[in-house]
Amino acid sequence: MNLRQAATLCVALSICALLIVPGNFPGLSGDARITLAVFAIATCAWIGTPIDDTYIALGAGLALTATGVISSDELFGTLGDDTVWLLICAFILAAAVARTGLAGRAAAFLVGGARTVRQLVHLTTAALVVTAFAVPATSGRAALAMPVFLALAKALSDRKKLVVMLALLFPTVILLSAVATLIGAGAHLITVSVLWEAAGERIGFTEWLMIGLPLAVVSSHLAAEVVLFTTTGREDRRGPVHITAEQIQEHSDKPVTGPWEPAETRCALLLATVVALWCSEPLHRVPPAVVALIGAIVAASPALGTVRLKDALKTVPWALLLFMAATMAMGVALADSGAAKYLVGGIPLDLPPWLFLTVVIAVSTMAHLILQSRSARSSVLVPLVVAAAVGAGVNPVAAALASTAAAGFCHTLPASAKPVTLFADIPGTPTYTPRDLLRMSAVLAPMTAALVLLFAVAVWPLLGVPVR
Repeated sequence: MNLRQAATLCVALSICALLIVPGNFPGLSGDARITLAVFAIATCAWIGTPIDDTYIALGAGLALTATGVISSDELFGTLGDDTVWLLICAFILAAAVARTGLAGRAAAFLVGGARTVRQLVHLTTAALVVTAFAVPATSGRAALAMPVFLALAKALSDRKKLVVMLALLFPTVILLSAVATLIGAGAHLITVSVLWEAAGERIGFTEWLMIGLPLAVVSSHLAAEVVLFTTTGREDRRGPVHITAEQIQEHSDKPVTGPWEPAETRCALLLATVVALWCSEPLHRVPPAVVALIGAIVAASPALGTVRLKDALKTVPWALLLFMAATMAMGVALADSGAAKYLVGGIPLDLPPWLFLTVVIAVSTMAHLILQSRSARSSVLVPLVVAAAVGAGVNPVAAALASTAAAGFCHTLPASAKPVTLFADIPGTPTYTPRDLLRMSAVLAPMTAALVLLFAVAVWPLLGVPVR
């Protein structure tokens, strides 16, 4: 056992020992004490041990069920939540898109039009933002984008700094643009579940799109400028660039130019239809999960599909879904037992709404230094943020969304997020160093936090999410 593991174990045991003594924390019910003890152990295990995050979450959910804090129906019922089904079906659709090679065609179309370094950066950024609608996880989007990056790196092999810049640009934009859609990250689904259980507020795909897409577009393109200026000099940006379709084709096993194959046409039409139905939910009232299920069935159908259901299901991150379900159950326990309300009860909440949101955003932005899992951060922070917002007279939806959006910043260290790790070590290709990440994060972290605060205070109220 190393020093970090020993320290986290001591913290967890100390919290549990304090909770066991009946005289401590008057007004805290038995269920709330058990919930806080389980939550403390799980959080310390997430922070300080190499044990799989899903295993810890399932153990915590089981402990809460065995002690009677939540029922078995509440534990297992989270797996049937419509947001879980939405994510499953979205991954099946993503597998169909990946099988056809549409990503390569899109890359050749967009990036091939760049003639300057800045055009290349912003066209790449725009393309990566769009992938948030086709691939539901940041790690999946990073894997899908890797062949495109390798093609660009080979075409720019004589300009090493530009290759390093692009290696940093890809994970940066992938992570910040995830907030564009409800399916952009598992943390979003956890946030939606907590808001429904704790505050009775339901956020659908369309509502999230209206709130998240503008923030994703602005933050991604601003981040692109930050990456450009922190990794390259004026001389590096001055020369022209020209990426050909043939160079992208070398890293794709599907055609990136020429007539579309029937499978590509069908898949593109299906994806466009599904996204259109998601965006028009207020008109037809069909839940996003049902639309996704219809799309998944068509995508895997023998006559019209482009992927076999058996193969598509292999791409679904079942561990992430189990993690989400277990942490949803933990959120229910925190809310129903009164533990979350008690935790924030001693915090001075007589703050102006903007100051309250500033604290929430600052804590959420820095949380990735302690909790590396984005979903774990939301499962820990969002129930507490919602309870505190209610006590402070702040709209819990605005507070939860601000926390979730700010938690999307996780670029400080190579191990802070899977996309950052993936692009940090590419054999045969120059990439960024931890020093490059720190230099970029020193600018990007406060900028991202300030941008989220600006949207929460000035933009989201115009879109139907008031501060109070």
